[in-house]
Amino acid sequence: MSQTSSPINFDVIESKTRELCQIIVEQAGFQTVFEKLSAFMADEGLQFQYQSINDLGGLLQQKQNAGLDLTEEEITQFEKLRNGFLSNPLSRGFLEAQDEVQRIQSAIHRQLSKTFDLGRVPTEEDFQNDCCSSSGCGC
Repeated sequence: MSQTSSPINFDVIESKTRELCQIIVEQAGFQTVFEKLSAFMADEGLQFQYQSINDLGGLLQQKQNAGLDLTEEEITQFEKLRNGFLSNPLSRGFLEAQDEVQRIQSAIHRQLSKTFDLGRVPTEEDFQNDCCSSSGCGC
């Protein structure tokens, strides 16, 4: 496979990305987020519960999308699994940490996307009329 030269200096991009990662790691709450994720990843039982909830939720969603009614038994089974999972402090911590990671990733992606859209580094004003400038749009 031949390597083509690029006008983009990827070494600089990688270096600056490592700097960004260092800034993230140095944030006051990063260690707590990391510990919550690690605690979850160390517990195979919780991971299995989480996967089971996601699998069942996906199946129920598919059933609804197909116009089929959910049975009371299916709903009860899903709620029982979900409530059992949420009753564990490690599970709740994992979900909180996962949400925080998603917020960081979204903030980074938003800046990158706007840079490519505009062809320059975006300013605060560039986000004024953006649905993502408020927390309500789910971006």
